[in-house]
Amino acid sequence: MRVVIQRVSEASVTIEGNKNGHIAQGLLVLAGFTNSDTPEDLSWTAKKIVQLRIFSDAEDKMNLSVQEVDGGILLISQFTLYALTKKGNRPSYINAAPPAVAIPLYEQFHQVLEKELGKEVPTGIFGADMKVALVNDGPVTITIDSQNRE
Repeated sequence: MRVVIQRVSEASVTIEGNKNGHIAQGLLVLAGFTNSDTPEDLSWTAKKIVQLRIFSDAEDKMNLSVQEVDGGILLISQFTLYALTKKGNRPSYINAAPPAVAIPLYEQFHQVLEKELGKEVPTGIFGADMKVALVNDGPVTITIDSQNRE
């Protein structure tokens, strides 16, 4: 799986004019899935996200995790993270898991992320036309691929 993590001072997702989820300080997580993702990938990625020390401490050093600042996480499905752009100008999404595979992975990842964070994680709706608003804090943006654990 691939995730893009953005440290935010606030973020929200609106679907058909209704705010579906909102957080104050925390992390906006865009998550994409592929056919080869396993429960281990989901667990490893969730732990990594929750334990990333990317919030400032009293000395203004990135030394605290989202848990340590009592931040929130907003989770949004994002199949376009698996876009292939090598040929032409129209991205291919052949490596993105189809909905029949991706939806259960997304739901399971959501549960694992809530367990790791220790509180509710608001989400968008898989496959919906979502309007995501955020105030990127820093900016701090990090990408993680569970198949490339560097």
